[in-house]
Amino acid sequence: MKDLIITNARVVLPDRVVEGSVVVSDGRITAIEEGGYYPDEYDARGHWLIPGVIDIHTDYIEKELHPRPSADFPIELAFHMMDMRALASGLTTVLGAVRISNDPWKGDKDLRANFGLALADEYERMARIASARHLMHIRWDTNFEPVDEIVEKLGTYRTLGNIVYNENIPGQRQFRSLEEVAAKQAASKGITCEKALALLHERIEKNSQINNRSKVRDRFSGSVCIGSHDDTTVEHVDEAKEAGATMSEMPTTIEAARRAKDLGLYVCMGAPNYYRGGSHCGNLSCIDALEENLVDALCSDYHFPSMLGSVVKMIDAGMDPSRAVNLVTLGPAKTIGWEDRLGSIEVGKIADLTLFEARAGYGRVEEVWVDGVSKFSMNSPDPALVS
Repeated sequence: MKDLIITNARVVLPDRVVEGSVVVSDGRITAIEEGGYYPDEYDARGHWLIPGVIDIHTDYIEKELHPRPSADFPIELAFHMMDMRALASGLTTVLGAVRISNDPWKGDKDLRANFGLALADEYERMARIASARHLMHIRWDTNFEPVDEIVEKLGTYRTLGNIVYNENIPGQRQFRSLEEVAAKQAASKGITCEKALALLHERIEKNSQINNRSKVRDRFSGSVCIGSHDDTTVEHVDEAKEAGATMSEMPTTIEAARRAKDLGLYVCMGAPNYYRGGSHCGNLSCIDALEENLVDALCSDYHFPSMLGSVVKMIDAGMDPSRAVNLVTLGPAKTIGWEDRLGSIEVGKIADLTLFEARAGYGRVEEVWVDGVSKFSMNSPDPALVS
């Protein structure tokens, strides 16, 4: 296989930016050369060359599976379009959400865990033929039983990326006003607010008696990244740490984010939060958390383009380019324990690379390589130059 040489690039390394070339052989980065120009190789035209963006939490598959409440599409089409959209946004590794829950409010299936495992089976199948790297982000409901068989089943998946605790007790964490939750439930179920509130209190009583975090910790701690979603209080973070978590995902308050950093947890925030200038739910602003150096990684949450868009906006705002890029590459790689192979342009690492031009508030992706092979191109270079 002919070496791939990307020349005339603004190469973002973990600690600095160099003008030069990156050489790839057999899917690995073999050299980083400052200066110089190879006229017969892939000309980056002075644009940004960064590691492939790593997204450790996205709910995007839902947009393709169910673009409207009563409109469902097959997994094959949905997964393919998610794959293509990720690459077009500069993402090379994507952890897609699979919900494991027994939640009667989320649909008419008796056991949502079974639906989640069915989707997980599809991830295993579809990831093998996708162009980007796809792993599973398990959204784990901490308040249902039994879970032993489900935990063991998750351990058999090759594409298991991380497991994140999603406490499912109304009035806690992100949505703390029971009255607001009841009003939404009443509207969606066609019942009175009083009835919805009574059902919520029944659910709180039942779910508060169940905490299955220890089952996940005992099976996966040390082998799979465990996280906790929407930590709101110091006590939430302490509980997560005790339950084996190494990541606090989208803490909703500055106090929770500070506590997570004090305990040595990685903090992941949503890129849309930064890009839009704040949380759409009124929670902790990513900008405020960054000002205190509390953020290790960004994720797309629900909007792929915000990842690269946030990098562009950060650089435009004066942030050091390496720091901005690390938030969507090396930081996520460290969070899930993959920094030995992905997340930075360094000799010996896998050649997942994204070339883009900074535009007004977004990154125009020009080329994306996975394992050194072009998987997305806006420039249609000479095919002889791309394996």
